[in-house]
Amino acid sequence: MGTRDVIRCTYTEDMRLFTWPARRILSAHKQPSGGSREFWGWLNAVFNKVDYERIKAVGPDRAAAEWLLRCGAKVRFRGFDRWQHDYNGLPTGPFGRYRIEAIDATESCIMYRGFDHLEGLEHVEEIRFNKCIYIEDACLERLSQIKTLQDSLKNMTIVSCGNVTDKGIIALHHLRSMEWLLLSDLPGVKDKDQTVDRLQTALPKLTIELDLA
Repeated sequence: MGTRDVIRCTYTEDMRLFTWPARRILSAHKQPSGGSREFWGWLNAVFNKVDYERIKAVGPDRAAAEWLLRCGAKVRFRGFDRWQHDYNGLPTGPFGRYRIEAIDATESCIMYRGFDHLEGLEHVEEIRFNKCIYIEDACLERLSQIKTLQDSLKNMTIVSCGNVTDKGIIALHHLRSMEWLLLSDLPGVKDKDQTVDRLQTALPKLTIELDLA
């Protein structure tokens, strides 16, 4: 067994001990109050911490999948129809065998701190941000600056993310390959007409679907 395999096994076993109870805890944290907000913020920051040695050991796709599932998101691998949501059920195989093609971050706790995990993903065509309380402008700006995503990303959904404003939406103009964008229930977007116009001007082939009251 090589060094990469040893690291992979050790890391995975540690997470198997931690992820199941953590998932149950996260499912109950929808409406934190009082001092508990600090605890949830700390816990979610732990889930989003980037382990750069882990990325080197298992590759960007595997490391990103672990991060996303750890935070309650789902991924779909290239060549597969099924969405993967169980951390302990992540498939194993040769280095680089599984490439992330789609990300569904609905109601997950992913936050800016973890977005370095997206570096090096070359096959992501779809990302869904739906009811993501930690997604903010900085997240969209960071995502839009990643060169591989500028080339691969085609479809994006941003729905009910209260911390996203016009600034974050405008930053998406860097995603030059994007073909379809759904924007809905974003109270932070105040000047929707100008914002959409600027984005459409930068990406004339992009289809934008709006439901912004």
